[in-house]
Amino acid sequence: MTLHPKAGLPSDPFMGILMLDTTFPRIIGDIGNPQTFDFPVRYCTVKGATPERIVVRADKAMIQPFVAAGRDLIREGAVALATSCGFLALFHKALVAALPVPVFSSSLLQVLLAQTLLQDGQKVGILTARKGSLGHEHLSAIGIADIPMAIQGMEDFSEFTRVFIQGKTTLDVDLCRNEMASAALNLITRHPRVGPIVLECANMPPFADAVRQVTQRPVFDITTLLNSAWAGCRR
Repeated sequence: MTLHPKAGLPSDPFMGILMLDTTFPRIIGDIGNPQTFDFPVRYCTVKGATPERIVVRADKAMIQPFVAAGRDLIREGAVALATSCGFLALFHKALVAALPVPVFSSSLLQVLLAQTLLQDGQKVGILTARKGSLGHEHLSAIGIADIPMAIQGMEDFSEFTRVFIQGKTTLDVDLCRNEMASAALNLITRHPRVGPIVLECANMPPFADAVRQVTQRPVFDITTLLNSAWAGCRR
């Protein structure tokens, strides 16, 4: 595991972030870049927790390594924990039960908030890294399976998939932004009654403004969740 404090004294409280084991760039806006946040964060990489293992295989054998990493961050002074992958909603109940600080496992927790903004006949829009992997078990684990949703995946967008799922070590930021905008347009074209949109993937926030621009909908992502979480949990 690797720890990366953003700022402040070693004893200062911070948000602990449990990171997947990845090699792609972490640009500003991405959860893995400390400059994304205006509060102290510290990272712990969970070895072996690759996108293939977490997103594609949904390997529950990884729960205990995440719990162990969370305990390490709490001993360092974390007052709350987050993860760097929305698919870890699947582990939410296990993490909450095992760890003595608030755990914000997934951006998808905000679907509950987005639901309250729906007008009659509307659905919550979800942009996810991989629609085929986001199943009922993930949604039910955080209590959102019965909420009306329309889901758009990024499987057919090559740059996003090669970087964030397959582990490409370079990122064409402009191309990825265009792919995100195209995916968002696909979502609202297929489902015109989509209301607020939640970005599942913690690598999507750098492109959230592009999604807002093309959809003219409210957009929630992991940074909107953690900014609110820090405001509630900081000491």
